Amino acid sequence: MKSLNRQLLFLVVFHGVLLIQIPLPAGHDYETLEAWIEAAGNDDSDEIRLDILNGLHQWANLPAELCPQLERFISEIETWLYSGDLPGFRSQIQKTGTYDFGVPEDSPLFPLTQIYEARMLTWTVLGRGTWWSLPENRLKILARVRQMNENLVVQFPRNRLLRMYLGEPYPPDKTYAPAPGAPAWAVYQREGVERLADIIEWWIDNRLRENGEYGGGWGDDCEMWRLWMPVLIAFEDPKILKTQEFFSRALLSQPHMSNGYTSKINDVEHTAEDSADTITPMMMLKGEDPYWVQYAQLFTGYMRDLWTGRNERGLLQFRSTYFTSSEIDLTPRKACATVYEARAVQPVLLYWLRTGDPDLTDLFSAWLDGWVDAAMRAERGKPVGIIPSAVHWPDGTVGGLGKHWWKPENYTDDPLYVWPSAMYMMTQSLVQGWHMTGNENYLEPIKAMARIRQEYLDNPVSDPEPGSAAWCGMRMGGLIPALAKIRMLNGTREFDRLIRTDNNSYTRYRFFNDTAGLETALRNTAEAFRYNWPGYTSEVRFTDRLTRFPRLFTIPAMYEKSLAGVYVPNTYVLFSTLTGEPGDGGYFPLNAVRWLTPPRNFAALVEESGADRLKAEFFHFGTEPREFEVELYLLEKGRYNVSVMDLETGHAIEESQLVSFGKTNRIALKALPRKRCQLIIEQLR
Repeated sequence: MKSLNRQLLFLVVFHGVLLIQIPLPAGHDYETLEAWIEAAGNDDSDEIRLDILNGLHQWANLPAELCPQLERFISEIETWLYSGDLPGFRSQIQKTGTYDFGVPEDSPLFPLTQIYEARMLTWTVLGRGTWWSLPENRLKILARVRQMNENLVVQFPRNRLLRMYLGEPYPPDKTYAPAPGAPAWAVYQREGVERLADIIEWWIDNRLRENGEYGGGWGDDCEMWRLWMPVLIAFEDPKILKTQEFFSRALLSQPHMSNGYTSKINDVEHTAEDSADTITPMMMLKGEDPYWVQYAQLFTGYMRDLWTGRNERGLLQFRSTYFTSSEIDLTPRKACATVYEARAVQPVLLYWLRTGDPDLTDLFSAWLDGWVDAAMRAERGKPVGIIPSAVHWPDGTVGGLGKHWWKPENYTDDPLYVWPSAMYMMTQSLVQGWHMTGNENYLEPIKAMARIRQEYLDNPVSDPEPGSAAWCGMRMGGLIPALAKIRMLNGTREFDRLIRTDNNSYTRYRFFNDTAGLETALRNTAEAFRYNWPGYTSEVRFTDRLTRFPRLFTIPAMYEKSLAGVYVPNTYVLFSTLTGEPGDGGYFPLNAVRWLTPPRNFAALVEESGADRLKAEFFHFGTEPREFEVELYLLEKGRYNVSVMDLETGHAIEESQLVSFGKTNRIALKALPRKRCQLIIEQLR
């Protein structure tokens, strides 16, 4: 890998991470102002830098005119380190493009302030959707940041954190030696899961506050569980489970959540977070606990009595994009149903899946009927079969009051609801509706969109007319998880060509035996978590962007071209391999298994799963036998043979039988040390 700047005084060998470094000066007592500043700038640690600057503040030879500047700057560093509001700088940065540290540019302290301003700008770009989503915005702002960091590295060459922000990998302090006999997928998965567990524990130990927040604000903090799923949902870690329940209860105890859904009026993408992202994970973890069931059931009443109504076509639909637990904004511009509303009812969708409650079947069937009707109409230029991102109330017209069907203009930040928006929520909800009711109509829009997508791939159009079938085919989003779940449930090969084109390495492994692709994805995720530890922990300022840091270098962002050898962690491939979930697991989850054991020294790969079977390989990296239970979610009523096979000898290690009553089942297992084992559960006919 080339040096990022010929002036930089270091040597990098990517993947080997060989660094030539100059030792830091010892102690915090320097003879010149330049030496104090050099020591402060060359340290990776903000805490040590603060300690050095406090020492400088007590230095007898400190120029008097620097005292107020230094005091203000020390105060700003303390805010950066210890404030409960991690992105507290964003308002000033967004308004002015800079941050006032009270230190003029001609001050010798000014370069030290740039260490923080560069990070503030970087994380504002990473955290702000409108800044991040437009390449021209990213490149413009981050070009300035890159220049700042390149200048800083010349002045402070020993600061590894500065070089991390230029794309040099920050080396790990922990390694994982492969165990004898461990398959490649297990080695990579184990490292990825353990490093993710380390990150989660860092946040718990260093950022969790007494009131339950992590510092990013409730609306962002609550989203972290989505990235934690491979550890939180696929395993049973007492500390992490206890913390998630503490957080969920703490958020629901806030005044604005007294009714289980927020009382603060906003658009549904934002109002739904505080409930969906607190109740849903607990429903996945403790789905039969009355405390969480009562919260999930609240949404039935809100949906039936407040949020929805029969439109002029006689179909049930959400009446607005903006609603709370007690009010709904029917301003004509905002009076739109959107595909995001699936998030508002996410906990009760899961409850419906687990229980088959007939009242919920009636309610959700009526809701989904409305979306099928909108999808299968050609209206305002929308092609037949395309699910719109919005439907206006009360007329039931596709789109909103905007000029185009695909741009409803129901929200001030247009990209949020512009087609396809969060289409994956609606497509997977439709598949769940089909699964629960057997109504094939719910699959018609998905099949139609699949045909349009395939037609575009077969006959691509370079500059299609916005809103046309080709335009939709080019921009099609949220479709593959739904297609994969249909294939998993009924075995159809109708969508195989499309599923093969997706970058979901687990579905390609599961359906097409692409073992090499799966191993590559797991390896890349392990390597992504291996480097740049601060980028996932102490440097993160927006908690809903917990794994975004590497994307500075994998798309046109910090540089106009991606840097080779940099990877973004894929937590979905970890979750899918461990549980058998072919999608993201948030909507219509088909995770088949949970390993009730801590996420350390263990790997598992679900090879088959369904209503009548489960097959999963597992490997225990420890040196002693490991006893634990497994929780099973998909098995229908019946009797099953359970066996654990030694894959090296082909002999059964243990055999038993299971009687399933169609709900959650548990079985006990023993993992032998460093043995490739396979769990096979088959229904007895």
